[in-house]
Amino acid sequence: MKLLRAAVALITSTAVLVGVAMARDDGRYANSPLKSWFDSLRSGKGPCCSDADGSAVADVDWESKDGHYRVRLEGQWIDVPDDAVITEPNRAGRTMVWPIKGAYGISIRCFLPGSMT
Repeated sequence: MKLLRAAVALITSTAVLVGVAMARDDGRYANSPLKSWFDSLRSGKGPCCSDADGSAVADVDWESKDGHYRVRLEGQWIDVPDDAVITEPNRAGRTMVWPIKGAYGISIRCFLPGSMT
């Protein structure tokens, strides 16, 4: 049983690291006045990387219920872990999510709530 737990922990860690390594900043936002702010964003799970790695989320594709968030990605609702929520003011205004696709599906590295206007 201990061997199985260790294997699962190793696979999970590898999936997270691979997701982070696949982050991309192709330079398309190099001249954005918010670039340095996006580059500095962090959640309790670590750096979010940049605007190029995140995706804007339409208001109908995220919600808050009982103090927790969830977001719809690829047709499925995914609970946002509390430590993935960015708590600083949202300078961009739009809701953004930084998902990681792994062996066990999609997990959320960072989530920046918007204004739901």
